[in-house]
Amino acid sequence: MLSNPYRAEKNRFAGVSQSTRSFLKTLLLGTQVIGASLLFLGVNLPAADSRTPSYSSGYTMSSPSSSENVPASMSEMARQVTVRIFANRSVGSGVIINRSGQGYTVVTNAHVVGNHSGSFMILTADGQMHGGRLVSSSRHLDVAVLQFNSSGSHQVAKIGNSSGVRVGESVMAAGFPNWLNTTPGKMQDTRDWGNRPFQLTQGQVGMVPNRSLVEGYQLGYTNDIRSGMSGGPVFNQRGELIGINGRSKFALSADKVYRYSDGSSPSPEQVQQMKALSWAIPVSNLSLRGQS
Repeated sequence: MLSNPYRAEKNRFAGVSQSTRSFLKTLLLGTQVIGASLLFLGVNLPAADSRTPSYSSGYTMSSPSSSENVPASMSEMARQVTVRIFANRSVGSGVIINRSGQGYTVVTNAHVVGNHSGSFMILTADGQMHGGRLVSSSRHLDVAVLQFNSSGSHQVAKIGNSSGVRVGESVMAAGFPNWLNTTPGKMQDTRDWGNRPFQLTQGQVGMVPNRSLVEGYQLGYTNDIRSGMSGGPVFNQRGELIGINGRSKFALSADKVYRYSDGSSPSPEQVQQMKALSWAIPVSNLSLRGQS
């Protein structure tokens, strides 16, 4: 049975601007959620999916672990450059990579924007909502570029050198989970929470294949990535942008996901390693050098 989980609560939009609050209520109160999804054994729904996750007895969904050891200045930088993207019922993340006057450029995943070719709403760290537009979306990479205008000043991510990333190196991944398990057995829908669900997780690089997987994925890391964090940034230990989140652990359709872009397949042993990692598209595959 379809039901609407977006009940208005007095503190639901705390810290969010009035214009943003009005937009989120309009957008989300009109959205119905389809129950009983396929979130099990660590599989996460894509950011464009609006269904309510369900549980299996062998897997408990929890909030992504915070980066307690990350310096406050780096954590704040990650918060400032990460944005939340609303496109119809799709809610995902993105990262600001360039500014030109009052124009800002955001990179996200193509699967966040889907086939939506109209306008988008982009929520920045100051709680303001901005109208955005699609600039480009790649056929071969899971990448889309958006732009928005703002009279305010928004921080731009510093582009790093993803070609120099090595296995074992510490990395941070940021974004806005659409669902959080704040109490055992109870999933909270965060899509009308504004910027409050922001998460910065810490982990390590687990695999860097010498060939790209399909859709440009080539950076495997141990950080947990949840539905809604797709399109968010991955930083190296210096706070430089080295990748774009996009694929969570134990992805569905393994035969299609865990294969190389040239059509060849990894060994069964490699596939098992790949399944245990989240995956990002390195900035070296996006030609972003010199953008910031």
